[in-house]
Amino acid sequence: MDIIGAILIGAADRNDGATFDAINPATGVALAPAFAEAGADDVAAACALAADAFTVFSDLEPEKRARFLEAVAEQITALGDALIERAMAESGLPRARLEGERGRTIGQLKLFAAVVRQGDWIDATIDPAQPDRAPLPRPDLRRRNIAVGPVAVFGASNFPLAFSVAGGDTASAFAAGCPVVVKGHPAHPGTGELVARAIRAAVAAEGLPEGVFSYLPGTTNDLGGALVADPRIKAVGFTGSRGGGLALVRIAANRDEPIPVYAEMSSINPVILFPGAAAARGAALGTAFIGSLTMGAGQFCTNPGLVIALEGPELDAFIDAAKAALAVSPAQQMLTPGIHGSFKHGVGALAAHPSVELLARGLVGEGQSQAQGALFCTTVDKFLADPALGHEVFGSSSILVQARDMAEVATLLEGLEGQLTATILFDDSDEALVAPLIPILARKAGRILANGWPTGVEVSHAMVHGGPFPATSDSRTTSVGALAIDRFLRPVCYQGLPESLLPAAIQSGNPWQLARRVDGTIERG
Repeated sequence: MDIIGAILIGAADRNDGATFDAINPATGVALAPAFAEAGADDVAAACALAADAFTVFSDLEPEKRARFLEAVAEQITALGDALIERAMAESGLPRARLEGERGRTIGQLKLFAAVVRQGDWIDATIDPAQPDRAPLPRPDLRRRNIAVGPVAVFGASNFPLAFSVAGGDTASAFAAGCPVVVKGHPAHPGTGELVARAIRAAVAAEGLPEGVFSYLPGTTNDLGGALVADPRIKAVGFTGSRGGGLALVRIAANRDEPIPVYAEMSSINPVILFPGAAAARGAALGTAFIGSLTMGAGQFCTNPGLVIALEGPELDAFIDAAKAALAVSPAQQMLTPGIHGSFKHGVGALAAHPSVELLARGLVGEGQSQAQGALFCTTVDKFLADPALGHEVFGSSSILVQARDMAEVATLLEGLEGQLTATILFDDSDEALVAPLIPILARKAGRILANGWPTGVEVSHAMVHGGPFPATSDSRTTSVGALAIDRFLRPVCYQGLPESLLPAAIQSGNPWQLARRVDGTIERG
């Protein structure tokens, strides 16, 4: 498939009018071709097609929708090395990282195909009529989940594949039966166009309405605002900054018909190092911590931006090893000059903060937009005195907070904002100290990890990639894993309808062979 710099509205291309360039972040050089800048008219056209496609797409039987998801995965696979090479040029990310991300993208499409086939997401429920019940009869009641409507998805800067055009938001929306209009991220428009063309090929191959998918590249906030404001859009999936996510939340809330925005935004992902673990393996943990911190230049939403530990000699080995590992850590390419500039500003503000001590820096980079890792240190009192110290610095920067006792650790955790993850590093001797903190961490984070590192999110049925605000705009949801489909569904109850008018999922004959709850008891199809 060729990249021509086009807007993809259903089956049609448009590449006239205003344009913008993709930039190689390592060189600052523009990459051909120029890309058409989508505008309000394109938004309206794409949303109209999505609305037209909704009834047919949302009513597909599970097998057909699952085959479509698998067809998208096959078309992305067929792009071959051209996809990886373009993504490398646009993002500065290494080949191995992007090949792994492509595998994850394909894997989550296949996961949702399996979820769709299984059918539990429909939550088919039947309460049969009880005409003789006293004092009042019960009517026949049947419930199923249906798709909410067309969904707007915003591509993420740090995951050109797995959280962008065919990423988890798009895959879960398709699985629910929702047409998708993607606002492509301007940092990787060529990558986005290749994936968009793969999705469109799958739409055509499966004989689906063209409005099932459209792709709108562009650089302006107005484009994203127009997409969220369009009355045909019924939900939004977003991964990005707190400011960007909240701007979309405000637009969605101020519509005549407010809609949910599922925004994954900001997290510093606290790591709590307990004294037994520090004493037994502090040096190894310090080295591993820096490996997690600097992975991918720290450009992960689960990057460990905060470490909490008890002060004392047990901590010395961890600190010494972390300082030594960071001091020889190479500077790494960041995704865009803008992200690099924000990282430098954030690190500079911490370095100048009177309550913060700089412990170590990584090696200085020789190229453009390269991140020099940073590790800082402070106390609980000083950290809690300035809320800005708890704000995310997107990149390989972290603060070590030393506490006098476990009561201070608990106080610090209670004072944190919502997080995507919380990590506990402990030995058997620490369990009595760990136990009282688990309920606090459950209130604060969407995922609690034991003796691991938060970077890396498994795509599975049990995974939660979400958390209380500002980690996400809706703490009840996840953007990764099978549960992500629930964001784009709503329940409908059918009371007293004749069999001939009931949807297949809740007909008495169970033509889709679903597991269903009948009069309170699960019956397998």
